[in-house]
Amino acid sequence: MGGLQGWHLLIVLAVILLLFGAAKLPALAKSVGQSARVFKGEMKAMKEEDGPAETPNHQAPPAPSSVTPLTPPPAQGPPQGPAS
Repeated sequence: MGGLQGWHLLIVLAVILLLFGAAKLPALAKSVGQSARVFKGEMKAMKEEDGPAETPNHQAPPAPSSVTPLTPPPAQGPPQGPAS
């Protein structure tokens, strides 16, 4: 009594098959795999961002900026009125 047994798993799989259909199961599995891969990559990136902050003696070089500095607009002369 209690606990999951093999036939419980078969019933769950049969219900999933009825809900989603045999054609959609491979796409569903692929989607779940891609989501897990993206989540794992984001977690790794978060750990890498937190890593240098924990060691104050190690400073990462600043990343090169692809933003160009703002330049003032070209100087314009005094406004010209209509010649009379």
